[in-house]
Amino acid sequence: MAKIIGGLTTSHVPAIGGAIAKGLQQDPYWKPFFDGFGPAREWLAETKPDVAVIFYNDHGLNFFLDKMPTFAIGAARQYFNADEGWGIPTVAPFDGSLDLSWKIIDHLVSREFDVTTCQEMLIDHAATMPLKLFWPNDEGPTQIVPVCINTVQFPLPSAKRCIALGKAVGEAVAGWDSDKKVVMIGSGGLSHQLEGQRAGFINKPFDLAFMKSLIDDPEWAAQFSILELVEKTGTQGVELLMWLAARAAVPGDVRKVHSNYHIPISNTAAGMMALAAA
Repeated sequence: MAKIIGGLTTSHVPAIGGAIAKGLQQDPYWKPFFDGFGPAREWLAETKPDVAVIFYNDHGLNFFLDKMPTFAIGAARQYFNADEGWGIPTVAPFDGSLDLSWKIIDHLVSREFDVTTCQEMLIDHAATMPLKLFWPNDEGPTQIVPVCINTVQFPLPSAKRCIALGKAVGEAVAGWDSDKKVVMIGSGGLSHQLEGQRAGFINKPFDLAFMKSLIDDPEWAAQFSILELVEKTGTQGVELLMWLAARAAVPGDVRKVHSNYHIPISNTAAGMMALAAA
């Protein structure tokens, strides 16, 4: 059976991609953020996952407001990137894991999740950036499975529902007849709001409490409704749903390999965690 080695979480601000493209990792503004990935990269070099399941939110590249699925699963042979208008260089396509994709889709449907199956799928910076951050020299997993969660257009799925989704994905992966090692990635957040009267909003105490909960009490955030999470984290801060799903997909207890929290990066509370499956 496949082995789930753990989970990774990170912010995915488009400006990060610009900084990578311009070689600004050691610039004083960016250094505290990029330096936070060192221990996680060392752990990944040791564990060498073969496949990454990426929980992310699309920003209009693949889905727009006229068609916005709550949950969409990639089932493509390759996943292509495209110009999003942020000035981030496009990247080469990523290979999919068709066998695992269909294993996840079948299991989710059996668990009464109504998912959108995407046999062609564009992936934006929210999916590609974590791969570049954790594996800057492109030495990472050879295959990916994208799992897109709507955090753009209301109604949004609840924290409780995203935890259930993550658990079901983890069940599917654990039952996959393969000797491959799989890592779960949650992409987004933390607290930030990009528009309106609260533009620039950051809630450091809540962010740190949330990060701690992923180790000690991974269902802690389920006590809050979506509107309460928006209040506490900002309209874009609800991207923490991806962190919840990725953590839930790692069964049992976890050990913190490393974490980093830095504010602000482009008016966003930028965090990352690497959690090893116990």
